[in-house]
Amino acid sequence: MPAITSGALAKALIDAVYDSGASAIFRSVYRTHPRVLLIETPSGPIEFWVYAWTLTHGGRQSLPDEYRIQMTSVASPLPLHPSGPTVLVGYEPNLKMFAGFDLARHKTFTQGSPSVQVDVRMLHNALQDGMAFARKSNDEIAVAFRPDQFLNYVLNSEDLHKYGKYTATFHLLQKASSLQKIEETELAVLPVDRRRVVSTVSKLSRVANFKQKVTDAYGHRCAVTRMQLRLIDAAHIIPVGVPVSSDEVVNGLALSPTYHRAFDRCLIFLDESFIMRANVKMIAELVTLGLDGGLADFKRNLDKPIHLPADHRQWPGKKHIKIANEARQIG
Repeated sequence: MPAITSGALAKALIDAVYDSGASAIFRSVYRTHPRVLLIETPSGPIEFWVYAWTLTHGGRQSLPDEYRIQMTSVASPLPLHPSGPTVLVGYEPNLKMFAGFDLARHKTFTQGSPSVQVDVRMLHNALQDGMAFARKSNDEIAVAFRPDQFLNYVLNSEDLHKYGKYTATFHLLQKASSLQKIEETELAVLPVDRRRVVSTVSKLSRVANFKQKVTDAYGHRCAVTRMQLRLIDAAHIIPVGVPVSSDEVVNGLALSPTYHRAFDRCLIFLDESFIMRANVKMIAELVTLGLDGGLADFKRNLDKPIHLPADHRQWPGKKHIKIANEARQIG
C-alpha cells in the first residue's frame, strides 16, 4: 500500500489523541516536519513534536512481515523539542496502528531517505493488548500501540526506549502490556526508575483495555442516553478503590462524560433491575444549595432500563451492582 496523504496522516494523529482521552490542535503546518501539536489534558496543556510517516511494506519478498517508514523531507540531525516530548512514529492505515522508534538512535543519519524497520506482527499483538514491545536486531526497542495508547506513548516514550533495552525491564514491559500479573519480587530487583516505568505501563494498559472492552461491549453507546458520537467513557461499577473491584466487562458501564461523573459522584446509581436511578438524597442537597439547574433535563433519561450489551454474559453483574451501592451507601 502506498503512503497516505499528509492530511490523512495528520487526521490519524489528531484522532489518536482524542482516542487517548484528550484533544489536540496543530500549532504548525501539518505537512511539515516536525508536526507541532498542543494537547489539552486534565492536568493542563502539553506541546509535543512528532515525526510521522506511513508504515509501508519493506519491499523484500524474503521478509514479508517487514514494514518501514522512509524519513523523507527531513535533514540530519532532527531538531528536538527544547522542553517537551518529541517522538518518531510510523502509522499503518489498514490496521490503524502505530509503531514508535527510538529517536535517540535515529535523530542523526546519513543523507538520502533513511528508513526504519519494524515487524508488522508486533502491530497485530498490540491490537489485542494495547501495546507491544520488540527488540530489533540492532537492540533497539520498538513499541507498537493502538491509537488509544498514543498519549501514553508520547508521555513515556523516552523512558520506554531507554530502559526497555535492559533484559529484565524488557520482559516485564512485555508482561505489563499484555496484562499479565507481575509479582512484587520481580519489580523489587529493578532500579527505581525502571520499576516506575513498568508500573506505569501496567496501569495504563489496564485502563486502556478496560475502556476498549467495555465500550466495544456496549456498541460505543452510553448506557443511559444511547448516544455514540465518540463521546463515551468506561465507568467501573464497583469503584476502583474497593478491594473486590475488577476490570471485567461485568464491572463496567459505558457512559457519556456527564453521566459518568454523575455515577462516580453518586448522583445516580444502577439498581439490580438494570434501571438507572437518581439518588434522592443527593438531589435534595443540590436543591437546597440552589444547584439544581438542568435537573429536569438530566432526569429525563433516568428511571428506565439502560442500554445493555448484546452478549448477556457482558451485562452488569448483579453482585457487582449490590456491592457498589453498598460501598456508595445507596439504598
